[in-house]
Amino acid sequence: MGREQPTIAASASIQDSDLEFDHGTFDAAGFTAQTLASWQTLAAVIDHTLLKPEATRKQVESLCEEAVGYRFACAMVNPVWAPAAVNALNGSGIPVGAVIGFPLGASLVSTVRQEAAALTRLGVRELDMVIPIGQLKSGNHQAVQHAIHAAVHVAHHHGALLKVILETCLLSTEEKLRGAEIAIQAGADFIKTSTGFSSGGATPEDVALMRGIAGARCGVKAAGGIRTLASVRALLEAGANRIGASASVAIVRELGAE
Repeated sequence: MGREQPTIAASASIQDSDLEFDHGTFDAAGFTAQTLASWQTLAAVIDHTLLKPEATRKQVESLCEEAVGYRFACAMVNPVWAPAAVNALNGSGIPVGAVIGFPLGASLVSTVRQEAAALTRLGVRELDMVIPIGQLKSGNHQAVQHAIHAAVHVAHHHGALLKVILETCLLSTEEKLRGAEIAIQAGADFIKTSTGFSSGGATPEDVALMRGIAGARCGVKAAGGIRTLASVRALLEAGANRIGASASVAIVRELGAE
């Protein structure tokens, strides 16, 4: 997407100084005020999400109708429903998002690459990828960077965004910091808190930690267990600039949407 990508070997050069360097400032207070000025501006930063395994075609089509009606940032679905969502949203201006390497972050790099390529060819414009969690916890940072870079390369080649899910509830503070920096250096457009399928979801503390590493270099997406406007406000104030939620309609209705 117009920015130079690091080489795969670059992961080996990620040092502690990378975690401490001033990477610019994101105005969380200003962004929060602007986003919560109306339900429309709030909807524009919410990924309207349906990832439960038992989701049906009818539910996916309903998700897409709501995404158009409320003008959410995107409609986020599992890969199997990407063709239906792309068809439903054709010409609407609302992009389709899909998850890859989800929800475990334990896929082969070749599988993640193939998922990204197949989905972007179908018309998916936002990909949310789970970081290789076990590799990160094993200290194999080069493998983590390689996997993310492979997905970034495919996504950006097809004009799509890539968001990297850290699954923060499974990581130590050091692992969160390291994983965030690796993802950013690999070219991720967003770093994201959670899948919503593990033992915990988004917290303001984790969002603030991630924004501290990201600075102004990339976006921070909060997802997992977000059901109320109060939760959204706290996460925005902590530094999130994208929200992922299945309770999107209820949230924007709290701010006045019909």
